[in-house]
Amino acid sequence: MAFYRQVGEVPPKRHTQFRKPDGGLYYEELMGEEGFSSDSSLLYHAGVPSALVDSQVWDLPDLATVANHPLTPRHLKLHDLFTDTSKSNAVEDRRLVLGNGDVRISYAVAEQPSPYYRNAIGDECVYVEKGSATVETVFGVLNAVEGDYVIIPRATTHRWLPGPDGVSAYCIEGNSHIAPPKRYLSRYGQFLEHSPYCERDLHPTTEPLVQEGTDVEVLVKHRGNGPGGIVGTRMTYATHPFDVVGWDGCLYPYTFNVSDFEPITGRVHQPPPVHQVFEGYNFVVCNFVPRKVDYHPLSVPVPYYHSNVDSDEVMFYCGGDYEARKGSGIGLGSISLHPGGYAHGPQPSAIEASLGAERFEELAVMVDTFRPLELGEGGQAVDDGVYAWTWAGRRKN
Repeated sequence: MAFYRQVGEVPPKRHTQFRKPDGGLYYEELMGEEGFSSDSSLLYHAGVPSALVDSQVWDLPDLATVANHPLTPRHLKLHDLFTDTSKSNAVEDRRLVLGNGDVRISYAVAEQPSPYYRNAIGDECVYVEKGSATVETVFGVLNAVEGDYVIIPRATTHRWLPGPDGVSAYCIEGNSHIAPPKRYLSRYGQFLEHSPYCERDLHPTTEPLVQEGTDVEVLVKHRGNGPGGIVGTRMTYATHPFDVVGWDGCLYPYTFNVSDFEPITGRVHQPPPVHQVFEGYNFVVCNFVPRKVDYHPLSVPVPYYHSNVDSDEVMFYCGGDYEARKGSGIGLGSISLHPGGYAHGPQPSAIEASLGAERFEELAVMVDTFRPLELGEGGQAVDDGVYAWTWAGRRKN
């Protein structure tokens, strides 16, 4: 992360004795990226953080995927994935929509607390579509509300506690780290003046979450020989993982609300990179927010047709009214998938309808990937089967 933080109690010098009130030592844990060569934090535990007492197989939900073949643009209706959510949680009941070797996109609607969970594959970027949740982590507590991105670094133990109205979560799981775009950061990691958001908009934990307990089970997603190279393990720890009295460093979870993203606009239509908010290895995350639109007297506010030469484009429509998709059946909770090798753009009727518009009231989260996406079981279950033919208005018999 771009800036250093200290939360709770830490000793004045790292890797030195730090004692409890009873005289015993706290146990120092370094949580770091890229083999001690990138961002890290030091956490101080009351118990031994590696003290396992059991390890069993965790049978993951279905993570198998099938190729998007024959190549077809698709409309996936995520709100049809869940009917009864009274017993579901935001970890075990995620349904895989799309995925490849770099990123997986899942959807969950949950009312129940999740188990303690750790993703050892990569960082998670979870967008809260509706509702709210308390996210308890080894670093402290995050309060996630509608419109929040929750960024959780790889191997952070945490759990989701949905609010009174539950939580609907759009889960972007990387096989890498997920961070602000490098072009928005100085060589030392500070947000630059042209960035559409800055450090003030990031909300990390503010105090430790110290809990006690024994024989605490943590679900761990990690590398192995399962679908997508992913398997799961139930690890049971002798003491509670949330026994951290203090930590400091530059690696930690935080929230960022989409309403704090300042859109970049121009006289003519701006390309999708101006909407970028995060990046991972071989994928980017963008958001399209309510904004003033192009102000050239002859501007066409909706996007021009474009070919995804190097990437698949996934758009999740989560608020407002997306002008370019009028007449296609796209609505709130929809995903459009426009794969590489296919030229796409607005519905023909939307072009004329947009002329003269001064503002768009749309909200969407976009993921662009640089390797082809395949369909997970969730994506296959809610494919409308007709979206590909909406530009022509018919399908060849």
